[in-house]
Amino acid sequence: MVRWHSSLFLCLIVCGVHSTIRDKKLKWPTVGISVLVRNKAHTLPYFLSCLWNLDYPKNRMYIWIYSDLNEDDSNDIIEEWTKNYASEYNNVFATTNNTRDETQMEKLSDWSLEHFQHVIQLREKALELGRNMWADYLFMIDADVFLLEPSTLKILVNKNEAIVAPMLFSDGLYSNFWCGMTDSYYYKRTDDYKPILERKNIGCHEVPMVHTAVLISMRDTTSDLLTYVPQKIDNYDGPEDDIIAFAMNAKYHGIPLKICNDHVYGYVPVPADFKSDPEQMINIKLEALSHHTPIPLSDDLEKYINYPMPWKYGCDEIFMINLERRAERRKLMEMSFKEIGMEATLFNAVDGRKLDMNDLSEYSITLMPNYEDPYHKRPMKAGEVGCFLSHYFIWKKIVENKYAITLVLEDDIHFVPHFRYKFHQLMEEIKELDWDLVYIGRKILQNDEEVYATAHTTKPLYSYWTLGYLLSEAGARKLLAMEPLNKMLPVDEFLPIMFDQHPNETWKAHFPLRNLKAYSAAPLLVHPTHYTGQEGYISDTEDSQILQPEEIEDNEIRNEL
Repeated sequence: MVRWHSSLFLCLIVCGVHSTIRDKKLKWPTVGISVLVRNKAHTLPYFLSCLWNLDYPKNRMYIWIYSDLNEDDSNDIIEEWTKNYASEYNNVFATTNNTRDETQMEKLSDWSLEHFQHVIQLREKALELGRNMWADYLFMIDADVFLLEPSTLKILVNKNEAIVAPMLFSDGLYSNFWCGMTDSYYYKRTDDYKPILERKNIGCHEVPMVHTAVLISMRDTTSDLLTYVPQKIDNYDGPEDDIIAFAMNAKYHGIPLKICNDHVYGYVPVPADFKSDPEQMINIKLEALSHHTPIPLSDDLEKYINYPMPWKYGCDEIFMINLERRAERRKLMEMSFKEIGMEATLFNAVDGRKLDMNDLSEYSITLMPNYEDPYHKRPMKAGEVGCFLSHYFIWKKIVENKYAITLVLEDDIHFVPHFRYKFHQLMEEIKELDWDLVYIGRKILQNDEEVYATAHTTKPLYSYWTLGYLLSEAGARKLLAMEPLNKMLPVDEFLPIMFDQHPNETWKAHFPLRNLKAYSAAPLLVHPTHYTGQEGYISDTEDSQILQPEEIEDNEIRNEL
């Protein structure tokens, strides 16, 4: 058993009356944080890093960690983190119980009655500790919660609620609240649930159950009535369960439970599936990356993370197209590759902002006559030329190096849940197909009319975007053979022309041999990180200058003279 003490608990006492924290003369209230740990080595490095990342004053926080009956590195992680960071907090109490009593482990390792009773005792101990130490708030949080909003504690404290929880996302419809409860005290799905989970109804909502990450106001006089022990609740006939007993006791005393979805606070795994589904951890981290909010990880704890071995997923090469000035996108993609074990090669994109007329002449570029963007009704933009050239030069590399299968990815994508399994499934299915190109990400325009070729592939119709696609050497040769730089239009218009599914007959006429054999993953395996109009959306094609064909022609004439 190991314990650390950095100061006396008595220094947690706050004198004076706390009203709103907006008054800079008032100190932030003290917050006690209770964490129970058992076999959480797969999440603890991230949990503790997120905890450290909170911007709440650390001298106003004390942390109580209780860890027992572990069969992994949980205790080592706790001890190392405490050694490095405990001194920054008002106090950190860590109990790491290394007792290996096999009889006790057998009783408490699974969700037996003994296990529930053990958890209830520890929850109650944390609650009593908060009262005895005169903490203003007590934050009961599980060790697999990833709080990505640094201001979470400040936001929740300022809500001045008796019991409030930050809504957490997961890999699916699971979250840390219920909107309904059956007569036998178990979960009941209601019509209110999804609008709250999907943040269609923003705010703090009263619900019958909150769990996993719950802030309790110990300053509220009603907090003295709270308990996790079923036997302390009058007329309680429910199960021996800590969170149900807590919720029902609060209800009996008229104490509202609030769930708040006004911020993207963080994520939590689905408990029931986690051990049998290690991909879930990857999915959650990738989902966070897709919102440009990577889960923080302290350097000293990274050694406890087991990343998959990087490989090329059965391809000869994987290219990721990235503009040099988009370093943030590059970093996020590299983090994603690390999570899914993908060995990708960075391809420096041609930057449309830096292109001028001399560059276009050097590449012998001629724009498609009378080209007009179908939606914006404008000529081609410099960013679209840069995008086309980036893909074009990759096609040339494929032919030069005789790559049989190449995966091409753009840098503004996120991978779907269970990407590794689904991509492997796709690669197996296309072995039965005669293919040149297989989309794994695109904008589908005629979904209902597409015909399935295998269980997870369709024959694509007119589509937009080139987020990700597989390309064979034969496919690259077909694309290059049409000399597309001589009649250039955006690359996501060119590809549908080449598999003869473009509606514009005039443009198609410039490419007489339209025999590209194209397929698409169904469902798709990558999606954009942001859609048009969303916060954080950036388009390097739309945010560039328009190119006038006559200017290019005039420049070519001047160069000839």
